[in-house]
Amino acid sequence: MLKLTKFAKPFLFGIIVIFVLLFVQAMTDLALPDYTSKIVNNGIQQGGIENASPAAIRVSEMELLKLFMTDVQKNEVMKSYKLLDKNKLTSNDYNEYKKDYPVLTKEPIYILKNVSDVSIKKLNKIFREKMMIVSGIKMKGVPTPSWYSNSSKTLKGDEAINVIISLAKQAPDQITKIQEQASAQIKELPNSLLDQSAIKFVKEEYKAIGMDTDSLQNAYMWKIGFLMLAVTFIGGVCAIAVSYISARVGAGFARDLRAKVFTKVESFSNTEFDKFSTASLITRTTNDVQQIQMLMIMLLRIVFYAPIMAIGGIYKVVTNDASMSWITALAIGALFALIAFMFTVAMPKFKIVQKLVDKINLVTREGLSGMMVIRAFNTQQHEEERFDEANKNLTRTNLFVNRVMSAMWPIMMLIMNGSSLLIIWVGSHHVDKGTMQVGNLMAFMQYTIQIIFSFLMVSIVFIMVPRASVSAKRISEVLDVEPVITDPDNPVSLDKMQTGKVVFNNVSFKYPNAEDYALKNINFTAEPGKTTAIIGSTGSGKTTLINLIPRFYDVTDGELLIEGVDVRKVTQKALRNLIGYVPQKAVLFSGTIESNLQFAKEGATEIDMKTAASIAQAEKFISEKEEGFKSNISQGGTNVSGGQKQRLSIARALMKKAPIYIFDDSFSALDFKTDSSLRKALHKEVQNATILLVAQRVSTIMNADQIIVLEDGKIAGIGTHHELLDNCAVYQDIASSQLSKEELSHE
Repeated sequence: MLKLTKFAKPFLFGIIVIFVLLFVQAMTDLALPDYTSKIVNNGIQQGGIENASPAAIRVSEMELLKLFMTDVQKNEVMKSYKLLDKNKLTSNDYNEYKKDYPVLTKEPIYILKNVSDVSIKKLNKIFREKMMIVSGIKMKGVPTPSWYSNSSKTLKGDEAINVIISLAKQAPDQITKIQEQASAQIKELPNSLLDQSAIKFVKEEYKAIGMDTDSLQNAYMWKIGFLMLAVTFIGGVCAIAVSYISARVGAGFARDLRAKVFTKVESFSNTEFDKFSTASLITRTTNDVQQIQMLMIMLLRIVFYAPIMAIGGIYKVVTNDASMSWITALAIGALFALIAFMFTVAMPKFKIVQKLVDKINLVTREGLSGMMVIRAFNTQQHEEERFDEANKNLTRTNLFVNRVMSAMWPIMMLIMNGSSLLIIWVGSHHVDKGTMQVGNLMAFMQYTIQIIFSFLMVSIVFIMVPRASVSAKRISEVLDVEPVITDPDNPVSLDKMQTGKVVFNNVSFKYPNAEDYALKNINFTAEPGKTTAIIGSTGSGKTTLINLIPRFYDVTDGELLIEGVDVRKVTQKALRNLIGYVPQKAVLFSGTIESNLQFAKEGATEIDMKTAASIAQAEKFISEKEEGFKSNISQGGTNVSGGQKQRLSIARALMKKAPIYIFDDSFSALDFKTDSSLRKALHKEVQNATILLVAQRVSTIMNADQIIVLEDGKIAGIGTHHELLDNCAVYQDIASSQLSKEELSHE
């Protein structure tokens, strides 16, 4: 799998952009629960008041709070507030401030300056404690001192405050003592309870000042709501951008990988093709690449995103309320156990799926390509059963994997919903005790769900990994193959070569991993301007010998020379540019007659095509078609006859105007008249080229300048038709089996 990562280098910039966008998206998603908590806690429960440090406070209340502050705390507070006194303000400033703070007409107030967040946190801590002390005094009251009143009752509310103010003047020690006792008690209280008490104090103070608390709450709700919309919009834009870029990166990665595989396959010799079936190579180029593409997209969209979400969510959960973190840990543990089980059960099956896809491709391809044979022998039922078996095997395996995966989702949802239920159950007790606010509970639940969902997404990707890793291994097997036939480091140039003299110098050849030689001690020369024919019984090595010339295979021993140059010392492209090749099995490509002929010579003119078609005896049937050279050719040339297909293949080779022509039993589908006319036209029009002709029919080769007779991979005879009839028993047997005694005697 890691071997294929090198193909991602061209998309490195896009991957970096995706990572940045995913980070921004994760941050926006992690911010939303905080905003939800603020709306519930600050907006609804606290009336839009965020901080314990009031934005405005009467001087009388500030002096009361200062009674319980240390000198350091007083300095911190006073440097953060500005005094507003109507006697010291200009008329314009006074009128402006009076609109917001109506109480200014009666008494001076302090307003909070623009201070940093750090200062706000310090002020909140100071005010939270002091406001709790003052609220406690008002609520619980204080015993009446003897010097204050003759009554011994406990005074509450404003009366209690008056006592405290008197104590500050008469007995400051008592204030210090009260402050110390209260601070000791306050330390035992949860922060959430202190916050609620302080916010209540601030809200009452705002009302006393004459501020519109309803407008304050509405403004806060609109502010947080707008921020949530903005954050959601940013997150949505990032998600869309990530989807778009990851799709492009994944598709580009698959495109390059597919091109690399196809290019590699194009470099294969017949030796490499023997190692892989055609169906397997098709599957590796299509389905296997698609599996890696899907994994690539999922990796880019999820694997970067999920860890950020999980880590961020865990941090938020721990900082929000560590006492409930065990619920999140329990959910993650259950999730890991489920994923481990799924991996153990499903992973072995994923490794089998791709092989089963190979099998069904193989059966399908054989069935479609061999349809005529199947119909001829009435074996449709057998082929149906064969396909049905392969199809059912793949179906059963896929069903098993999909059922396991289907069971995963409900269990995941059970874990997620069970975690939510447990959070609500435990959290409600914390809310009841005052140790947690409702908004914090909601945020905690959302963060836990985000953490679980992050692990869920990662698990989905990891479940895809086994199948993709199998596909990656199969692709790597193709890419890692080193072709047996390669170009030399310092090739010899053949640009100036005009003729194509072919020399087999003591050539021997055996197939890879074979024990016996297919060809042994082959020695002959094919001269330019002459036709060299090769004949022999089936399996004698005719096609093998021909395949050595364009280097479809390399000779095992000896030398194969063209104009005195060993074919292994030139590039394959340069060598094959010298050869017009007609294979034993005529192959046409989907398109038109014109596109098939131009396959050998791009941009060829209609005159060139007519000349080649005329030599190949194909011009007549082409002209009979309505669209002529523009006539359609279906895949594999199935809409033309075998003879027409062979003639078009011959015409295609002649378009090349090469110094060497190889005809590998390419006249077999032609009738005797067409065969004879084609050979005459070939001899007349292609006079200076070296022609090598493999044939089964003696009548096709009897006029050749040189006939090579093969038997069991060895040369049994070389000569003209008449010479071989006189001195080659093998040729005599072949000729006698095809020609009558009269024809032989006439010859």
